[in-house]
Amino acid sequence: MNKWLRRLGALALGCFAYGVLIENRAFKLRRVNVPVLPAGSPDLRVLHISDLHLLRTDKSRLKFISTLAGLEPDLVVSTGDNLAEPEAVESLREALGRLLQIPGVFVFGSSDYEFPRYRNPLSYLLKTSSRDLNAAQMPTERLEQMLASGGWQNLTGQRMTLEVNGLPLEFRGVDDAHLALDDYRLVAGHADKQAAVSIGVTHAPYERVLNAMARDRVKLVFAGHTHGGQVCVPLYGALTTNCDLNPKYAKGLSRLRGGRHSYYLHVSAGLGTSPFAPFRFCCPPEATILTLTARK
Repeated sequence: MNKWLRRLGALALGCFAYGVLIENRAFKLRRVNVPVLPAGSPDLRVLHISDLHLLRTDKSRLKFISTLAGLEPDLVVSTGDNLAEPEAVESLREALGRLLQIPGVFVFGSSDYEFPRYRNPLSYLLKTSSRDLNAAQMPTERLEQMLASGGWQNLTGQRMTLEVNGLPLEFRGVDDAHLALDDYRLVAGHADKQAAVSIGVTHAPYERVLNAMARDRVKLVFAGHTHGGQVCVPLYGALTTNCDLNPKYAKGLSRLRGGRHSYYLHVSAGLGTSPFAPFRFCCPPEATILTLTARK
């Protein structure tokens, strides 16, 4: 029995070391096509980034982010949780570089408002994390000014239409649903029929937000927050999403229904982790290029 316990302990230690030292830095670029544009429309390349949880010392993550401008997307969508410490704002500005000059939209997550706190990682399997009313505050205003410095639009509680490569795109965004800051009434209303596509943006993909957007005939929703489950079981997938979204939709592109209407949901597995749990397993950090194509 002691021999098997030692072997099990060694295996657990090896998995932990792999998750911290290797997979947590094994950055991936995903690519996916989404047929949501009107017939005859040109393709539109969208870079989706989320959950960076940046520290100034996180050189490998910053280096990967700095390569993304070379993809030359038509649009950038950022779904929040950019920071793990206040001082990382300038590091993020440098890493984003030319991406800030490309059309973009963003919303914030809890880590853009509150300093992260330690929580037992196993507790995520039992219940979702909650708001810490005593948490130190992040420099949210400074972060917003930086992201908007080149023209990115803050979609928090906003609805707007942007022209990207000649296509009118309608956007609506909500504040962080995980902190219960979302108020969908601010952006409610049926999709603009004159727009090529109506797009929803939220940090945390809570069902109340997704269903409200689906009822208004939003065709594509971007979200983050889940970290793809962060620790996944081989051949099974994510165990939790830290919200009420079914774990089988924890990352990637899914086709869902909200009432009578269908829509695409893209959940980014994110590029980072909480600084208190810098560990990933079977769920590498990622950014995604979504190519929006014409419907068939």
